[in-house]
Amino acid sequence: MNTARATRRTGSTEHVDAVVVGSGFGGSVAAYRLAAEGLSVAVLERGRAYAPGMFPRTPAEMGKAFWDPAEGHYGIYDVWSFGGCDSVVSSGLGGGSLIYANVMLRKDERWFVHEEPLAAGGYESWPVTRSELDPHYDAVEEMIGATPYPLDHPVYSDTPKTRAMQDAAAELGLDWRLPPLAISFAPMRGAEPGLGLPIVDTGYGNLHGVPRRTCRLCGECDIGCNDGAKNSLDHTYLSAARHHGADLRTLHEVRAIRPREGGGYEVSYVRHHPATEPLTISCDRLVLAAGTYGTTYLLLRSRANLPGLSGTLGTRFSGNGDLLTFLLRAKDRSRTRPINASRGPVITSAIRLADDVDGTRETGRGAYIQDGGYPAFIDWLVEGADVGSEIRRAARFIADRLRALVTGDTNLSAEIADLVGDGELSGSSLPLLGMGRDVPDGELRLRDGRLDVQWNSEASEEHFQRIRATMRRISDVLGAEHSGMPSWLGKRIITVHPLGGVPMGRHPGEGVCDAFGEVFDHPGLFIADGAALPGPVGANPSLTIAALADRMCTRLLEQRPVGIRHRKEGQTRMTVGTGRVAADPSEKATSLAAADPAERTSLSFTEEMSGFIALGGNDPRSGDMAGRSHGDRFSFRLTIRVDDVDRFLAEPEHLARAEGWVDAAVCGGRRPIERGWFNLFAPGDTPDRREMRYRLWFTDTQDRPRTLSGWKDVHHGPATRLWLDTSTLYTRLFEGHVPEGEDDEATVAGAGTLHIQPMDLAATLKSFDPEGPHGIAALARFGRFFVGQLWDVYGPG
Repeated sequence: MNTARATRRTGSTEHVDAVVVGSGFGGSVAAYRLAAEGLSVAVLERGRAYAPGMFPRTPAEMGKAFWDPAEGHYGIYDVWSFGGCDSVVSSGLGGGSLIYANVMLRKDERWFVHEEPLAAGGYESWPVTRSELDPHYDAVEEMIGATPYPLDHPVYSDTPKTRAMQDAAAELGLDWRLPPLAISFAPMRGAEPGLGLPIVDTGYGNLHGVPRRTCRLCGECDIGCNDGAKNSLDHTYLSAARHHGADLRTLHEVRAIRPREGGGYEVSYVRHHPATEPLTISCDRLVLAAGTYGTTYLLLRSRANLPGLSGTLGTRFSGNGDLLTFLLRAKDRSRTRPINASRGPVITSAIRLADDVDGTRETGRGAYIQDGGYPAFIDWLVEGADVGSEIRRAARFIADRLRALVTGDTNLSAEIADLVGDGELSGSSLPLLGMGRDVPDGELRLRDGRLDVQWNSEASEEHFQRIRATMRRISDVLGAEHSGMPSWLGKRIITVHPLGGVPMGRHPGEGVCDAFGEVFDHPGLFIADGAALPGPVGANPSLTIAALADRMCTRLLEQRPVGIRHRKEGQTRMTVGTGRVAADPSEKATSLAAADPAERTSLSFTEEMSGFIALGGNDPRSGDMAGRSHGDRFSFRLTIRVDDVDRFLAEPEHLARAEGWVDAAVCGGRRPIERGWFNLFAPGDTPDRREMRYRLWFTDTQDRPRTLSGWKDVHHGPATRLWLDTSTLYTRLFEGHVPEGEDDEATVAGAGTLHIQPMDLAATLKSFDPEGPHGIAALARFGRFFVGQLWDVYGPG
């Protein structure tokens, strides 16, 4: 059921049961699991939401696709550069799932090593086993819909790079496999696969409300799937979390955390675009899932507020053995057909290299080698000798952006520019992606207030040499020239899988948090991302991070404090600054509830609308257009509560209470509704006209009272107008708390229109929740009333 769980306010601080920082593979799982159990959950994600079709593609868009708030950039790619390695991570709702290559491999059973010595001293030790994680692996795979690439299906069989890897592995005697991928190749489970078919929405809907279609083999997975074929976290866990009432807040970046007097934690954050002064939200349980760099950086900065943190904070960093190389001018096994690496998902297959601990004849640390890919339009970019000025400007922007971040002697920007400028990445080039059990001996620390990594590849040299040697053998089979990334000459590694920094352990001397992610000596503080891993996964780490988060949530919910009880959807009441329960919205609403509580039947449902509003305007229609041009978005999410269905249907004004929140940058962001009214099909000025009225009182971040007054104009006309009339809310924003009937004397601050989307309407219909002795009958009467009113207005006559 999709209902808004109202937050509480203690003094001037907003309070929820759980705050989740970040929305990647740990945070999204936590948000869903906790919200599904009835907890009020706020997810604070620093990046934007990206619906299918919003990912950057043009050179101009790519030039603005980096994350650098200080420069006014709020893009998806966050590039980190340190003395021994560079990293690219994601910033956006869904975290790394937005730009990862979809691989869902489990950590090999024997790779959960126990007290394995490290060259620099100490041990890599996993306090959790594969058998303990397997049920959680199962749950995540089911939720994300992981499935191997359907290579044997006629529609997907023509993928040259997959066949080439399979042939090379067979000739070299290597272990080749099709790993599970978080991609929709068929419109629904059990259906026939096909290219570009409409994907059937799940029962919890999709938070973007944008249609999705199956994989078209375009190779764009790592730059964001504009088809929605990727089963990324925004389409799966986060949509389900919102369905259960989780509050997903984008462009909210956490700056500090500290214990809260009386228990729990306070979280200080800022809202980007437009920027706000630091705000605070408190919670009973705090889940940090901002990624290895984000979570470790936050704890290092907040260390003074969290006395007793383990001395292992910042340790056990690794890049999960990541290594990227290229096979130039690669051909299939017959040496006749060039390999088109842009056809297919970015990764389709994997070769596994055994580990010493596997007990085989092979020696070395375990690893995987996977075929890579890139979008087809990159071929045009890198092969075209005469590029336009727009592309050159974008290339210079990106190069300058990277150059500013790189430290040391190696200029990564120049190397990438040289590689692209030489046309090396042509349509017959095959990227190979290596990863494995490198040595987790790196350290994350603060240097002049900035995050720094002390790590190099020296201890893992044997691991990287083994991977490169195997890649050369594959290259020989495919008649290609093997080319490593030029940065390898400087012994630098580029990783997209940074891990560690807040490692789990059996005690504070071994790790910062326990095997369930709870920080030692800080009850209620949990780590749910790659930072908690005490060493490399070896395989792609996303599934393991999500499984550990799922296991963490099981423990968290088992240890739920008395103050956090399972709530029935829609029954949390909003409180205001004094901590009192908010009063009923009007004397008339109170009279509607005058029947004996034991005899009456109540009803609640949820509605969500969004649109645009323009300050200074008075006409909603022109305000909508002006708002669109200036980007002044406005939205609300309401729980409409009818205390007595019989009285509600009998009263001509059909008045109910409205609770929830409004969200608008012009009001300082998301603000709780202090008092709210809703009229369903109130009489209009003619017999064939009805109005749905909304009046919401709230206070903006500058403590100025505001009123949102809205109406849906339902009047006689063709039936084709029914959807438009019932889904369009004409709104005015007033200064002050304006009672009904006093709009003409009030000062108008702005005007615009809001709309309900089809998916949100479906969620509203699912959210109807009667409670009382005659619930089903009351719901049926309510339905007949609703349909009857529409017939009276739009029916013939």
